[in-house]
Amino acid sequence: MTSSTKLIDSRVNRRFRRLTLNTVIVLYFLIMVGGVVRSTGAGMGCPDWPKCFGSWIPPTEASQLPLNYKEIYGAKLKGEVIFNPVKTWIEYVNRLCGAATGVLIFITLLASTPYLKSNRKSFFRYSLLAFLLVGFQGWLGSKVVSSELHPVMITLHMLLAIVIVFILIYLFIRSSYSAEKDGKEIKNKSVIDKITILVLSLSLIQILLGTQVRETMDEVIRSLGYSERAEWIAALGIPFYVHRSFSILVLVSNVFWINKINHSIEGESRIKQMGKGCLAILGLEILTGIVMAYFGVPPFAQPVHLTLAIIMIGLQFMMWLLMNANQLSWSNDIVKLSKDLV
Repeated sequence: MTSSTKLIDSRVNRRFRRLTLNTVIVLYFLIMVGGVVRSTGAGMGCPDWPKCFGSWIPPTEASQLPLNYKEIYGAKLKGEVIFNPVKTWIEYVNRLCGAATGVLIFITLLASTPYLKSNRKSFFRYSLLAFLLVGFQGWLGSKVVSSELHPVMITLHMLLAIVIVFILIYLFIRSSYSAEKDGKEIKNKSVIDKITILVLSLSLIQILLGTQVRETMDEVIRSLGYSERAEWIAALGIPFYVHRSFSILVLVSNVFWINKINHSIEGESRIKQMGKGCLAILGLEILTGIVMAYFGVPPFAQPVHLTLAIIMIGLQFMMWLLMNANQLSWSNDIVKLSKDLV
């Protein structure tokens, strides 16, 4: 490889790596904004899609709406026929963030096209998959609105967001790191692999249980109203207690898993550092859960609780990728790239 080719390849890889990282960050921000939408009850702040109250720029006061807007949108507004500009703009900002994420992923796809001429064509394929899934996610978002926040649609919306996060994390790791082979063997790796898959599965189940709790809370809110926040948790019933009890299993499994990793890798390691991060995030997530349970479900706690859960499962997935770098198809690509650029 000539020096000019090396320079171009280095620039392409550096640009692509930065884009994937920025896209992951923006996607996490979008998930947090989505949590704000749910926590404030703004999911139907715009009762139609893709427009909002029939306009591309939503209104800021009721006088900007048709005189008969209550008859037109009343059913979709779940009985909240008094126009609420705050909820409308929260939902609209959520849509703008979703559109910005789509644009950023499209730019990432464009940045991956140079890899079509190399032996790292999978960079383009996974970027294309992420772009197509974001488009599908947008369509699914429209169905969430048209179905008037149907629980199944909301759960599918969340699952797809996690899949997109995983794809982008995969691309970031693939374009950033080589295998964890700096003279440090991972002892009992087959056992740790199985525990890692179990931990990832438990984290995913806990997130899905959380969506069930949130769906039950929507029903409680409709019944009790926003003025009775202190009574919401008591009215949640079995879904909440299952979610709360399952958190103990998630905590124990993560502590056991991280401890196993720490004893299986000698010296300092990126994987071990990520493990500490997982435990810190898990601790904060449990703390926000306690705050919601005992302090009347403050609006700020719900989106933070959700975002921390997605960050944690993302870190767990990163650790799994790094631990299995030498078995995955991207390992040789990264090692070869590192040698070529030296």
